[in-house]
Amino acid sequence: MQLRRTKILATLGPATDKPGVLEDLFEAGIDVVRLNFSHGSAQDHIDRATRVRELSKKTGRRVGILADLQGPKIRIERFKENKVWLEEGQDFALDINLGKLDGDNTQVGISYEPLALEVKPGTRLLLDDGRVVLDVVNVENQTRVNTKVVVGGDLSNNKGINLLGGGLSAAALTDKDKLDIKTVAVIQADYVAISFPRTAADLNEARELLQAEGCYAGIVAKVERAEAMEVIDEIILASDAIMVARGDLGVEIGDANLPAAQKLLIKRSRELNRAVITATQMMESMIENPIPTRAEVFDVANAIVDGTDAIMLSAETASGKHPVKTVQAMVRVCMETEKQPSVITSEHRMTDSFGQIDEAIAMSAMYLANHTKISGIASLTESGSTPLWMSRISSGIPIFAFSSHEKTLGRVTLYRGVFPTYFSHEKMDKAEVNQYVVETLRSRVAVQDGDSFIITKGDLTGSQGGTNSLKVVTVGK
Repeated sequence: MQLRRTKILATLGPATDKPGVLEDLFEAGIDVVRLNFSHGSAQDHIDRATRVRELSKKTGRRVGILADLQGPKIRIERFKENKVWLEEGQDFALDINLGKLDGDNTQVGISYEPLALEVKPGTRLLLDDGRVVLDVVNVENQTRVNTKVVVGGDLSNNKGINLLGGGLSAAALTDKDKLDIKTVAVIQADYVAISFPRTAADLNEARELLQAEGCYAGIVAKVERAEAMEVIDEIILASDAIMVARGDLGVEIGDANLPAAQKLLIKRSRELNRAVITATQMMESMIENPIPTRAEVFDVANAIVDGTDAIMLSAETASGKHPVKTVQAMVRVCMETEKQPSVITSEHRMTDSFGQIDEAIAMSAMYLANHTKISGIASLTESGSTPLWMSRISSGIPIFAFSSHEKTLGRVTLYRGVFPTYFSHEKMDKAEVNQYVVETLRSRVAVQDGDSFIITKGDLTGSQGGTNSLKVVTVGK
């Protein structure tokens, strides 16, 4: 039985609030849900998280929860007629002092006051994800940015502003984000995504604020700024996972540079033992249409071949017409792509030395699994570190993370090829533990009589960082 290894994140929203849709998404195979804090109230997010937890218990499928903080919104204000048409070559101004509703064909207000201090003549501004392009001509009184339209078109209310090449100084965590962290703590999300981080300090601040609220969620760095690419190893190491947020990142570094950046981000995340999510417009056409385009199928498949842990759906499930069909389509692409030989082989860390016994055990298990006839791996884990290390190796071998800790089970929902499995070791001796693992894998149709699989665990089950043994077990013997 082939088990899908690439994880699917589905954003919740009005479309998934409809009766029966979330249940259908569970059945279709979502692994993690995303709560987008750019939309909805705190109570909306709490209610959705509660439903996910209830369905996880009801179905026996542990689905993780990722809370995605809004971050700084650098936007224009509104137009008198809601939108305008800008002609190439015309003059257009962004003015801090203009009323929020007073925009017209010649000017519009802006919500980001420091903008006039952070641009100069020649700076290129990209509005509405790069659909409208402006070049700065000059700045008046440190409040008004005069520009020339390079690429024109429709421009409507509240569209975002990016600088080509990056450089805006807006803090990653806004006052709204700090308030939303309190809601995240109430939810006890498994992961929290931080928007627009520039350095490791942004991620460390978020972690400290979360832990002060009693929440130990994993930190996901959304790579969206050009300057983040300059210190990418620092950002990856300060996080538990990264998100290749291709919308804003593509605008800031240029679309032509985005494919190479995505490949680099996936590669470095795996090399540095962090999980990675690929996001933005993966099946955008399915917001309206019941089937994906061929280009979208190739996009999803390429991310899987490159080694992404997870692929994410945004508006496709949050507000689209076909949320369940979108997940089903993505599942089909995953299953077929994961059959390719290039997806199930790896030379990751083959020449490295290991400073920790548990990490060495994890690598040994994967080497053994990839070079003998092994049907699966059962990793008895406290923190989830051992299955994380294992999942960095490209393999067709399913990894079952057995743990009694809900926090650990939530974490591993994001790891490629890792399946969370609740397990309580209390009052079990070693023989009973092995038998319990065998019966659990039988029940999941992961193994059958005659199959061999690997068990990794510690002599002192229940001790974090204590994985020090590897055992090959043959079912029925």
